[in-house]
Amino acid sequence: MEEEFFFESNEDAQRSVERYEEMLRNQDQYFFDAGAFEYIVDFYIEKNDPVKALQVVDFAISQHPYATVFLIKQAHLYILTNNHEQAFIALQKAELLEPSEPDIYLLRGNIFQNTERYDEALENYEKALGLAESTDEILLQMAYVYQSMGDYESAITYIKLSLEQNMENQDGLYELAFCYDVLDKQEESIKFYQQYIDTDPYSYAAWYNLGNSFHKLNLFEKAIDAYDYAILIKEDFSSAYFNKGNALVQLDKYDEAIEVYKQTFEYEPPNADTYCAIGECYEKLEKMDEARSYYKKSVKMDPKMADAWFGIGVTLNFEERYFESLHFYKKAIDLEAENPDFWFAMADAYYKLGQIDESIEAYEKVLEFNPMDIEAWLDFSTVLYEQGKLLEASETMAEAIKNNPEAAELYYRMVAYLFAMGNYSDALGYLETALTTDPDKHYILFEYLPQLQDNSAILNVINRYIR
Repeated sequence: MEEEFFFESNEDAQRSVERYEEMLRNQDQYFFDAGAFEYIVDFYIEKNDPVKALQVVDFAISQHPYATVFLIKQAHLYILTNNHEQAFIALQKAELLEPSEPDIYLLRGNIFQNTERYDEALENYEKALGLAESTDEILLQMAYVYQSMGDYESAITYIKLSLEQNMENQDGLYELAFCYDVLDKQEESIKFYQQYIDTDPYSYAAWYNLGNSFHKLNLFEKAIDAYDYAILIKEDFSSAYFNKGNALVQLDKYDEAIEVYKQTFEYEPPNADTYCAIGECYEKLEKMDEARSYYKKSVKMDPKMADAWFGIGVTLNFEERYFESLHFYKKAIDLEAENPDFWFAMADAYYKLGQIDESIEAYEKVLEFNPMDIEAWLDFSTVLYEQGKLLEASETMAEAIKNNPEAAELYYRMVAYLFAMGNYSDALGYLETALTTDPDKHYILFEYLPQLQDNSAILNVINRYIR
């Protein structure tokens, strides 16, 4: 027998779900008005049960075949379950019934966007834009499309239009910061957020993004001030605490940074990133036991935290426990095989253990992944030089210069190697290049080979550049 149920109050709204489930148990058919059906569908969507929600929508359409709202909900649920073909069909039916409904074109735009048919997505969003009363979310969706197309300038334009309509749209504020970051336009970002704050001084998101922009320009004191305002407005803003800690680290204020990092634990559970950051601060303070303790907490929480495994190795290396450090460097490299810093530390540990062949192999990895690392080139060539491999040391330095033609210290080191090989003419040529590049660094030559201070040919060349 068919029983009717009409939606009239919040109490009825809650009871509508119970009545619907009772109907299913009894294998009966009750009548629900449109409002009751909407509540039941939304109930299952909120419970993350799209299958049951779709069943309700199908039943609702059978009782209310001309209610566009259920076809739109059906399309939305099909999108959630990646059934785009059925979603298109539902939207086509809805458009026939009510072509002025903006959600039809918004959802169709979502499908095109998800399938990377960007021009069609924009076309549908434009239609939605012309029909909707509130357009800030549509404008933001259009910005996302332009981001996917790599057109970040247009994305910025649409995000700003969205924010003009809804200044409290946090997503828009963060997306705008992202676009400015991709375009490396931090000055423009700062200008925008400062103007925004003039209009809405209590926007913690604006202060936070302003701080991030200052941070990226290495204006750490200003960044800290901005993060402090964000925290003042939103006391539990853990991301602002964390980024403030990062800014303090850049200013070598490690004790303060530790305290700020620990404040995040008052507002969110500890995480591996924060434990690792605290460990690094203790490492910089040369408090290796504390550093190692926090690095261990980090890897216990996230065994894939490569920086923390590496940090444990660094603390052991500091204590001259080189063999033990290798184990942790290898753990880090297993996770990030192309990280040149990890290989550099490995090369150094092998060298200190007298395992020269392994050290050389590790240095080769460093320079494969970062040929711009001047210190690595110098250290690698030193290892070769100490093994009596003068030709290999000079060839390594030639490769270093090729990759870093502006680095005067490489030319000075080449002078030393060429003199040691007896190739005086080429050595003096490199010396002139070194002095032309940076005459103030000529002391490097004598630090490496003190005996060259008595070489009249070298002194004569230097005297021509140093007055």
